[in-house]
Amino acid sequence: MKSSSGAAIPCDRTPAAAPPWAGLAVLLLAGFVTIFDLFVVNVAIPSMQTGLGASFAQISFIVAGYELAFGVLLITGGRLGDRFGRRRLFVFGMAGFTLASALCGLAPDSETLIAARVLQGLAAALLFPQVYASIRVNFGGNDRRRAFGLLGMTLGLAAIAGQVLGGALIHADLFGLGWRTIFLINIPVGVIAIVAARAIPESFAPQKPLLDGRGVLLISTALALLLVPLIEGPTQGWPAWTLCSLGAAAVLLVLFYRQQEQRRIAGLWPLVDMRLLAQRHVALGVVLVLLVYSTSSSFFLCFALLVQNGFGLDPLQAGLIFAPCSVGFVLASLAAPGLVARWGIRAIIGGALIYALFIAALIAQVAMAGAQLNPVTLIPVLVIVGAGQGAIMTPLLNLVLGYVDEAQSGMASGIISTVQQVGAALGVAVVAMLFNAALSDAGSVAQAGQYASAFVAGMLCNLAVSVAICLLLLALGTQRRAV
Repeated sequence: MKSSSGAAIPCDRTPAAAPPWAGLAVLLLAGFVTIFDLFVVNVAIPSMQTGLGASFAQISFIVAGYELAFGVLLITGGRLGDRFGRRRLFVFGMAGFTLASALCGLAPDSETLIAARVLQGLAAALLFPQVYASIRVNFGGNDRRRAFGLLGMTLGLAAIAGQVLGGALIHADLFGLGWRTIFLINIPVGVIAIVAARAIPESFAPQKPLLDGRGVLLISTALALLLVPLIEGPTQGWPAWTLCSLGAAAVLLVLFYRQQEQRRIAGLWPLVDMRLLAQRHVALGVVLVLLVYSTSSSFFLCFALLVQNGFGLDPLQAGLIFAPCSVGFVLASLAAPGLVARWGIRAIIGGALIYALFIAALIAQVAMAGAQLNPVTLIPVLVIVGAGQGAIMTPLLNLVLGYVDEAQSGMASGIISTVQQVGAALGVAVVAMLFNAALSDAGSVAQAGQYASAFVAGMLCNLAVSVAICLLLLALGTQRRAV
């Protein structure tokens, strides 16, 4: 699973004597719906495949398109709120999210759904940073800690609801709409949030930052050129255009680096201060965040395909089987701060080892059972996998930010938030490539056995990444002791 944090925003407004708790309820509702839509699509994937006749590559785009668009514009979304007003951007973002959700629910084909999901991600990127910024600005002291605690709980519940409630909605097949209800339910939620947004006090940054449109265009185009060939290449036999696209992505990333350095030297605020990434601890931490989050969405994708397409479970059954994994994640996330306070980085390393070991156990269980697998028997291992994830993700973000000077904390938060979503999108692209390749090579094996083999192939990538995470955390811990 995954959670996101928007860019840290200067507290330019003294928190009110009576904090706007009604406004907080609206902010929590917005946070819930944006994270809900990150997770709910996973249980709907097989239904979308059937209903739209979508290819495997198109399904991957439906998942990754939202995450990539969300990640790329997170920093810019925070800057727009600073400049034009956080409540105003909240309303604008929620209106866009609601409209995009309606387009998702009414999409007649896969191409339209992909485009609508990208628009949904762009709107979420405008909306989500305002949730964090508004809490930081309007709450102080213990009230702020309570507000952020409620936000964390809300985002965790959104991840669980995405699996269970999403599965229930599809299973109920309200008005014969099937998977479309998971998007259409956002319409009344969005309308309520827009109307109730007046309870959120308006706020601006004391110094309105200049926007870096060129930087956004460069990084967005580069990441799109990287992602598209990774998803489309395997199904098309890696034609010349996919290799050209990857090369162009590399060139644009270099140009982005130079452009950001030029802005910094000129005294303009860059999207990414490259001096931050030159710091060894920070760079290593960012790589760790990228790797950890690359394993999350890809895991959900492969699991949904395994139990629904492979073993014929309906979305509700799939969601109920996966829900204990989400519960394990939430419980471990709650326990992690105390464990880190006592054991330091060793607690995170321990969580990473548990994560890697139980991914290996899950792979072994599916590989040995093959077509005879009973998905219910996976629940104990899934709980521990979720707990391992939870023991890594939240404390890792705090650990990385701890290496950053206070003056650069906002920039660092924005970078990490972006890396979370971009990592998730890239993870989906790479693992889906391996999953689909194994599925194509399965030949005459029974369908359940085909999907079991494909699941193992995809998860072997996540296992390798989880081992790399352990090694990098050990390196980070060693460097920290040496400092």
